[in-house]
Amino acid sequence: MSDPSTDKLDAAVFKVAGVVVLGAVMSILDITVVTVAIPTFMEVFHSSVEVVAWTMTGYTLALASVIPLTGWAADRFGTKRLYIMALVLFVLGSALCSTAWNIESLIAFRVIQGLGGGMLMPLGMTIMTHAAGPQRIGRVMAVLGVPMLLGPICGPILGGWLIDAFSWHWIFLINVPLGILAVALAWIVFPSDKPKPSESFDFLGMLLASPGLALFLFGVSSIPEMGTVKSARVLVPAAIGIILLTAFVLHALRTKHPLIDLHLFRNPSLRWAVITMSLFATAFFGAGFLLPNYLQQVRGETALEAGLLMAPQGIGAMLTMPVAGFLVDKIGPGKIVLFGVSFITLGLAGFTVLEADTSYWWIAGALFVMGLGMGCTMMPVMTAAIQTLTHGQVARGSTLMNIINQTAASIGTATMSVVLAHQLKEHPETEVGIASNFNPEVAQKVPPSVISQGLDYAAEAFSHTYWVALALAALTLIPALFLPRSKPKAPVDAAVSVHA
Repeated sequence: MSDPSTDKLDAAVFKVAGVVVLGAVMSILDITVVTVAIPTFMEVFHSSVEVVAWTMTGYTLALASVIPLTGWAADRFGTKRLYIMALVLFVLGSALCSTAWNIESLIAFRVIQGLGGGMLMPLGMTIMTHAAGPQRIGRVMAVLGVPMLLGPICGPILGGWLIDAFSWHWIFLINVPLGILAVALAWIVFPSDKPKPSESFDFLGMLLASPGLALFLFGVSSIPEMGTVKSARVLVPAAIGIILLTAFVLHALRTKHPLIDLHLFRNPSLRWAVITMSLFATAFFGAGFLLPNYLQQVRGETALEAGLLMAPQGIGAMLTMPVAGFLVDKIGPGKIVLFGVSFITLGLAGFTVLEADTSYWWIAGALFVMGLGMGCTMMPVMTAAIQTLTHGQVARGSTLMNIINQTAASIGTATMSVVLAHQLKEHPETEVGIASNFNPEVAQKVPPSVISQGLDYAAEAFSHTYWVALALAALTLIPALFLPRSKPKAPVDAAVSVHA
C-alpha cells in the first residue's frame, strides 16, 4: 500500500497510475479514432456526413452528460467499484459498436460507450490523487496527461491503420481485450473501497445539470455543421441548456448536497484554476481544430498524414510534462503554468503567418513549441485545482474540472469554426481551391492560377483565425498569475475547508 506522506513515487502509485492511464487512453482515443472512419461509415451504411457525424457527437454528449453524476456516485459506491463498472460499460459499448447493422444502431451503441467513457477520466483523477497525496499530485497528474496528448495524435493514425489493414469493426473491437485487461488490473491493483454513508441524491440537480450540459454542448457542437450561430438547431438547444444550467446553479447554492458542489469555488486556488482552464482549453483545443483542417483542405493531406504531421506537438509535451509534474510538487503550479502558457502563445503566433506553401519545418517547429507549453499547462492547472481540497472533496473537484475542460473545448472548437467559416466566405475562390484537392475533375477544369489564388485565400483565412486563439491564450496569462506559487502543504494541512 502506498504511503501518501512520502515524497517519492513508489511502486504502488505507479501500478495505480498504469491502470488509470490504460482506461484513459481507451476513452480519449475513442473520441478521435472515429474521425478517420467517417468516410467508411458513409459508404458502408449509405448515409450522409451530417448523420454519420452523430457517431462522434453522440459519444461526446453522453460523455459530458454523465460527468456531473460521477462525484456523487464515487462517494456513494466507492471509486474502485464505479471505475470497474464504467470500464465494463465502455467495453460493452465497444463490443456492441462492432456489431452495428445500420448507422442508427452504431450511434446508439456509441452513446453507451460514452456513458462509460465519461466517468473514466474524473474517477481516474480521484483514484490517483488519493493514492499519491498532495505532496506528489503534480507528478501523477503528469502521468495522467499522457493519454490527453496521445489521443488527438494517435487516434487518426491508429484508426487509419486498423481500417486499412483489417476493417472498421476493429476500431471498436480493439477495446475489448484492452478493457478486459483494465478491469482485471483495476480489481487487483486499486485499494478496497470505503464508501461513505449515502448522502441524499440530488435528483432535481441531475434533471437540471446533465440535460442542461448535454443540450448546451449539442447546440454549440452544431455550429460547425450549420455554419452559423443563428441557426435554430444551435440557438434552441443551447438556450434551453443555459436555462437549465442557470436553474441548477440557483438550486445548487441552496442545497446541502448538490450534484456538483459549487461551494468549492470558495477555495481561491480552485477558483483561479477554473478560470485558467476555461481560457486555456478554449484557446488550445479550438486551435487544435484548425491545423488538421488546414493540412487536409489547403495542403491536400489525408487524415492519416495530418495526424502524423501533428506528432511534434505530442513530442514537445512529453518532454516537458514529467519535468513540470516534478517542479509543481516542489514550487507549486503558478510559475510552471505561466511558462507553459507563454510557450503556447509563442507557438500560436507562428501560425498567424500561415500561407498555402508554408514550410512543414516551420509548422513542426511551432507545434513543438506549443507542445512544450502544453506539457507545462494542462495538468499543472488540474493540480492547482485539486491539491488544496480535502480527501472527501477530491471526487467533486475532479468532476468539476472535467466538466469545465469538456465545455471549454467544445466552445473553443465552435468559436474557431465560426470565425474560419466567415473568413473562408470572404473570397469565393477558396471553395474552388479547396475542392481541387479532393476532386480531380475540378482540378482539370479550373485554371491553375484560380486554384492557386483560392488556396492562398484559404490559408489566409486560417492564419486570421489563429489570431483569435492567440488572443485567448494571451488572456490566459492573467488568471494564471493568481495560481499557487509555493509547494503544497503537508497532508494534514492540505485541505482547505470550503465551508470555513
